[in-house]
Amino acid sequence: MSQLKKELSPSSVWSLAVGAIIGWGAFVLPGNKFLPDAGPLGTVIAMSIAAIMMIVIAKNYGVMIHRYPIAGGEFTFAYIGFRRFHAFFAGWFLGLSYLSIVPLNATALGLISRAMFPGIFQQGLLYTIAGWNVYLGEVIMASVAILLITYLNHKGVKLFGRFASLLALFLVGGVVILFGWAVVSPVASFSNLQPLFSDQKAPFEGILAIIAIAPWAFVGFDTIAQASEEMNFDVRKSAKLMIFSIIVGAMIYILLTLITGMVGPWPTFIQENSTWATGSAVTIIAGDLGRWILGAAIMSAILSGLNGFLHASSRLFFAMAKTSALPESFKTLHPKTQTPTVSLIFIAVVSLIAPWLGRAALLWIVDMASVGAAIGFFYTSASTLVLASRHKSDLELKRNRIFGWLGSIFSLTFIALLVIPMSPVSLETPSMIALGVWSVLGILFLMRSKTYRTMDEVSMEKHFEGNV
Repeated sequence: MSQLKKELSPSSVWSLAVGAIIGWGAFVLPGNKFLPDAGPLGTVIAMSIAAIMMIVIAKNYGVMIHRYPIAGGEFTFAYIGFRRFHAFFAGWFLGLSYLSIVPLNATALGLISRAMFPGIFQQGLLYTIAGWNVYLGEVIMASVAILLITYLNHKGVKLFGRFASLLALFLVGGVVILFGWAVVSPVASFSNLQPLFSDQKAPFEGILAIIAIAPWAFVGFDTIAQASEEMNFDVRKSAKLMIFSIIVGAMIYILLTLITGMVGPWPTFIQENSTWATGSAVTIIAGDLGRWILGAAIMSAILSGLNGFLHASSRLFFAMAKTSALPESFKTLHPKTQTPTVSLIFIAVVSLIAPWLGRAALLWIVDMASVGAAIGFFYTSASTLVLASRHKSDLELKRNRIFGWLGSIFSLTFIALLVIPMSPVSLETPSMIALGVWSVLGILFLMRSKTYRTMDEVSMEKHFEGNV
């Protein structure tokens, strides 16, 4: 049996995407990056532009999912448009993007616990890596979270979907409640959002700095493509679900930035509360109760990120294994739950290693995850253009051509901003080295995958389920 169960409802799929988009960063970046780089209005403008760009790209995903509703997502789309070697390239880098975000969310539990419950999990200092103290207590906490979410995914997609919906409710509801509290609070005011732009960067430069991280900020809406084979509804709804998830994600980023800036004036406030400005703002506005609401929202964001990217990466590896791009064991499904057991176990084992490396070292790898996401965005958008040239009479493909062109241009722009050294938001040297190492490993792995490289095209197509 090589078919995944079709048990995901529209609400579960939307929750999966929102939970994957909004992670720990949404609660930390307002004080660490958004306000210092762009200011309140600059952040609103940047996030709005970034969301529009992501919606354009999501339109291309909708077109491809409609035609190829099978696990694999961008790996499948790249094969449709550009054949096997491009497919491997897209899958290899997207796999890194998805896989790295799993342990990142797990280690974020330690980051947040240091701010909300200082000293409780910081027990048993082991060593220090790149300035980050690794504690046994935090390693155990992250490991337990990884094992629990892996077990949940193993038990079946229906349970996974219900859990995703519950987490999304706590995440979105918590942020909306806190913003409403800030609006009526006597200690917060919209007047504190002055100046509207940061004085540390020119407005355009600050806005560009935020837009440049859009692939990282919004990566997660594309997990819907990985879940398409398990949808129990018309896959044509997936485009609307992706667009809605992007809008809600942008709203959460903006609301958290406004909450942080409304206690102030914000330039002084974020400087005096540089450790965690958003947490300090919520405590001032809503006291201990608000802090608990914030904690519940953050915990939901972290667990939903773990849940979503574990699911997405396991389905990507499952699809790649069906074409022999990865070892065939990765396509093994559990006879009862029909979940890709070996893929889930592999991701869990790799993720369990990460907490021992320290968060600083892990961030070097995660920083290049944006490149992997942007590569996936490009191949999806470009493949719609290839299909349009092959099927000139197809009205949907013809109408989508403008989105295909724009999505391809946006994706290439994101990649350029990240890898060109003179770019103001280019990857740091450790991340560039990690990117180079991953590229070399991909070449070596492809060279060893003789079956994938030499299989005739007819046989290759048969490995893709659906009308390829």
